[in-house]
Amino acid sequence: MRKSKVKAKLRRGEPVLLTTLHFTEPSLYEMTSLMGFDGVWMDMEHHGYSLETAMTLMRAARVHTADIMVRPAKGEFMRLGRMLEAGAQGLMYPRCDDEHEARELVSWAKFAPLGRRGFDGGNPDMPYCTMGFNDYLQQANDETFLVVQIESEEALGRVGEIAAVPGVDVLFFGPGDFSILAGIPGQFDHPKITEAMREISRAAAAAGKNWGMPTGTVARTREIMDMGARFICHGADLIMVKSAQEAIRNNFAPLGFTFDGVI
Repeated sequence: MRKSKVKAKLRRGEPVLLTTLHFTEPSLYEMTSLMGFDGVWMDMEHHGYSLETAMTLMRAARVHTADIMVRPAKGEFMRLGRMLEAGAQGLMYPRCDDEHEARELVSWAKFAPLGRRGFDGGNPDMPYCTMGFNDYLQQANDETFLVVQIESEEALGRVGEIAAVPGVDVLFFGPGDFSILAGIPGQFDHPKITEAMREISRAAAAAGKNWGMPTGTVARTREIMDMGARFICHGADLIMVKSAQEAIRNNFAPLGFTFDGVI
């Protein structure tokens, strides 16, 4: 079974860096993996492509060592097993409310005795019935990492209980949704955001778990790493392409080129 690069680094206390790919172009996944990134954040909560398309993208990433972390929508427990069977090493669960929901995530994502995930074996994760039954069960439980998102003040109040759930590997702060629900949309330097980061850091340390969040700059990344974060998500293909196109537009407009774009 393919080993998780992310989980191996976290076990050694090393930081991990994932980047987000929204476009459904296999070459992007192949290139990102070949460039040595620890993982790719595949977002199936907010994007409409199918699991069949996701399998093709995961297959491209397997050309090298990058993990795939898939985010389903809240409550999509039935899809979790298929995402893992398709080849995902990790799952990011959004809008977790409390320890009971965290336990439900573990239940669907782990085989007994940790959970009650259903067995198949004829998919890329085993891969394709090439492993012994017990070896597969053990390695699947050991190598799959589970990331739980804290995105509301209510969940923050229960973060210690969520962190203590066996099988949860990472607490992941979602500052975007948190800021909206807290009535401070987009104010990422607000004291509520800073205190949420500190509270999540404390809960992770107390439970012996890791924590992280998306970061927009190196300075922000350094700041949260100083607070103990080791699970970092930075960058997105959509933003990278947009920024490059903006640079072309800005550089060529002085030469007399005109642009009738609406953004």
